[in-house]
Amino acid sequence: MNTKVVMAASAVFMFVAGLAATFAPEEIGAAMSVPVPLLIQLLGALYLGFAMQNWMAKDSLIGGIYNRPLAIGNLVHFLVGALALVKVALRFPPDRIVLTLAIAYVLLAIGFAMMMFKSPVQKAP
Repeated sequence: MNTKVVMAASAVFMFVAGLAATFAPEEIGAAMSVPVPLLIQLLGALYLGFAMQNWMAKDSLIGGIYNRPLAIGNLVHFLVGALALVKVALRFPPDRIVLTLAIAYVLLAIGFAMMMFKSPVQKAP
């Protein structure tokens, strides 16, 4: 099997689904007759996938040109998530869970932005 085709197909599928879910969540929810627990399970699968990817790459050199796809994927996830959570926290009376998530997402977005645009420091052998 050609891994390039599988990776490209996966990227396109997740990009389209991500854009749709980001900019039209109410419309998608109204159009689908899918129970909420299923959507939460799919979100959980996404988090588990990202967690495994990040855990396996934790000892790799990340930053600048090194592991750029990993850094940009995390940056986009945490930046878009932070914007959505901060918007909800500012619009409605902030719930503790939403506020905690917003703070965590903002901090992780800042961390991945710094990682993305700064050259990594290599450890001495």
